[in-house]
Amino acid sequence: MSYLPVTVKKYLEKYGGEVRPLVMRSSALFELIVVVPAISEFENITKLLASFDAADKKYASGILILFVVNNLKSSSDEVKLDNQKTIEYLNEFIKKNSTVNNFSVGYIDAASAGNELDEKNGGVGLARKIGMDAALSLFDYQSGRKNILVCLDSDCTVSQNYFTAIYEAFNRRRINAAVVSFHHPLNDHVNSEAILCYEIFLRYYVAGLRYSGSPYAFHTIGSTMLCDVESYCKIEGMNKQKAAEDFYFLEKLAKNVTIENINDAVVYPSPRGSWRVPFGTGQRVNRFLSRTQNEYLLYNFNSFTVLKNWLHLFLENTMTTEKYLSGAKEIHSALYDFLSEQKFEKKWTAILQTSKTEVQIRRQKNIWMDGFKTLKLIHYLRDNSFPLQPMFSSLNLLFKATNELIDFKSEEEIPPFEVRHNYFETLRNADKKI
Repeated sequence: MSYLPVTVKKYLEKYGGEVRPLVMRSSALFELIVVVPAISEFENITKLLASFDAADKKYASGILILFVVNNLKSSSDEVKLDNQKTIEYLNEFIKKNSTVNNFSVGYIDAASAGNELDEKNGGVGLARKIGMDAALSLFDYQSGRKNILVCLDSDCTVSQNYFTAIYEAFNRRRINAAVVSFHHPLNDHVNSEAILCYEIFLRYYVAGLRYSGSPYAFHTIGSTMLCDVESYCKIEGMNKQKAAEDFYFLEKLAKNVTIENINDAVVYPSPRGSWRVPFGTGQRVNRFLSRTQNEYLLYNFNSFTVLKNWLHLFLENTMTTEKYLSGAKEIHSALYDFLSEQKFEKKWTAILQTSKTEVQIRRQKNIWMDGFKTLKLIHYLRDNSFPLQPMFSSLNLLFKATNELIDFKSEEEIPPFEVRHNYFETLRNADKKI
């Protein structure tokens, strides 16, 4: 075990209760640790390791890939057998592979009898937490360089420069937390239309937040999340959510540090359908392919205009609670109704009474109008004033409002695949600019 800073010791004493057997060959200490939850992922783990093997090894001696093989006691025999196959494979891999010119590999057994995740909390959040908490004792805290926690998923591959870009971004820019770029492969002809539709949905929402001036305008995808150890401990670690653990983790980080973008490192998540979480890529692909609802709809762009006007009023001005509410009513009656439903008057008045400086008030504004409340506002506007509108009508309005020059504008409800792909590329390129 490495020397542990006081903050890490205190964190582990208070929040680090979930411990499982750790298997690894190396006795080295690390500067970057990638935590990868794995449940019934034998085939994908071999692909992921091949992707790592092809990656730039400039900083390989300081990097550990830490899998968390997990299931519940109640998981199916098929899942348990696949996990045991994964454990056997990783045992053999760790036994045979030297760490001199390559990344170190280890795994945590949260799958074998007696080590399973508990039925109440068991899921991707807890699996990430177990791995990230274990990683805290494996860092080299005396190197003078950043100690970086990286989240990834078993069904991903990564760009060749993935590790180098992350390592250098954290150490040269001295950042505390970030997300890397992502791009679902579109070469699967069965799922390509579903994935393209889902990617547009994801990128449109973040582009709308960016247009609105929201401090929460970043993608919340588990396989793209990164932070340093100090920030991880500061926010009391990963949560145990069975789904949306990535959303809540990044939101909590954003309330304490700035979420940066590392655009030159790319994660390629699988375009597969999946049962592993109740929403996200896998479920959206399943839903698209089932044709149970119209997937070519997006939040009405007017909702982001309301959000933009509210954030300008709320974040850029210091005024009484009553003036905020009267200003909200002028922006849109539904915004005023939403704030009333959220008990803004009572809560914000209390915040003003306990905040003694302008700095404290600004921080409280970002905390109160956080990512979750922002999403709730967009949903409230959807349900009460601005219903979903056709996908490409929304995109046309977004591009016009953001002065995005395009030469492929379509008024069709569902234009040809090539045109849809052009819309996607424009959104993707906009992400790269930040």
